[in-house]
Amino acid sequence: MFKHILVPTDGSQFSQDAVRRAVSFAKEAGARITAFYSKPDYPLSYYSEGYAFDSTPPGRFDEIAEQEAQDILGFVENLCREAGVNCSKLTLTSNVVYEAIIEAANQSGCDLIFMASHGRRGLGALLLGSETSKVLTHTKIPVLVYR
Repeated sequence: MFKHILVPTDGSQFSQDAVRRAVSFAKEAGARITAFYSKPDYPLSYYSEGYAFDSTPPGRFDEIAEQEAQDILGFVENLCREAGVNCSKLTLTSNVVYEAIIEAANQSGCDLIFMASHGRRGLGALLLGSETSKVLTHTKIPVLVYR
């Protein structure tokens, strides 16, 4: 039924649990996985009353974001390798995570998005995460939400 699954992850425990289940699901379905991480865009420095909110140079910020992305996606890649599931990795830079997830799924030709019900966003998104909710309401690709 599904042959190419986008698995977005933010590295949180909730996402890692969803990744484990997505890999198992893909193996059972004979599908391949594209692991996806949305890297944050460089935040503009904001000065207010003498406080600088981000002093990291843009180049260094990009290096840190890329390393974090590769660490998080490496977890998915390792699980896929162990399970014998074909896996590719994709990152996009965006501060609008749900749009990046949908763009990644479309760009990769995925026929399913498999994601956690919530991630790092905390108590405000316990039942259904804000990014998950936005993906559900804005994509035409089927979404499987893991709780």
